[in-house]
Amino acid sequence: MMSAGNRILVVDDEERIRRLLRMYLEKEGYVIEEAEDGETALRLALQEEYDLIVLDLMLPGIDGMEVCSRLRQSKATPVIMLTAKGEEVNRVQGFEAGADDYVVKPFSPREVIFRIKAILRRSSATAFLSKELNTSNNIVFPHLVIEHDAHRVTAGGQEVNLTPKEYELLHYLASSPDKVFSREDLLKDVWNYDFFGDLRTVDTHVKRLREKLNRVSTEAAAMITTVWGVGYKLEVAK
Repeated sequence: MMSAGNRILVVDDEERIRRLLRMYLEKEGYVIEEAEDGETALRLALQEEYDLIVLDLMLPGIDGMEVCSRLRQSKATPVIMLTAKGEEVNRVQGFEAGADDYVVKPFSPREVIFRIKAILRRSSATAFLSKELNTSNNIVFPHLVIEHDAHRVTAGGQEVNLTPKEYELLHYLASSPDKVFSREDLLKDVWNYDFFGDLRTVDTHVKRLREKLNRVSTEAAAMITTVWGVGYKLEVAK
């Protein structure tokens, strides 16, 4: 079973929410650890190796946004943000801090499980390949190299630290260079969302991906182009 052995850190200052998530997630076979404040969550997230972190936005001390932002300085562990704030600006801020997904409270535990399974399935190094994608080990362009077996990306000769979702988005675009994908296409194929999802998820991940590439190679960053009114593509110079 895919969930066997997957370690998940559940971070929320409300014990009833932690207990609810633990009950549902343990039924799915996940190994659950808990934290009730930002300081503990950050310490555990940096010291331990988790397959995914469910992180509440509003925490005593360091809030979830700050925890995620600090975590992203050294680790790419997938993060699902829990927030009682449904406003779009909060969701976008969460993505910009490095979250891979979000769930708005009050939530259905089954939706959380769906999103966890989607992220773990699609970000797994062994499960990522599918018949729709280019199955060659490496994708090589003049300013960008994707080594798929190692999940390593180098731009301008320097390695780029990407989250699993950022890596998957880049790999998906690079597997079909010059092909234009709509936001709906990307949400469905990269996030595996047939009925959940916000199109701004795609925009904020593209923005973060470009920013990370731009730090080491403006040429690599410029390859990810916006096709206005349609979506995005990875453009290869002729």
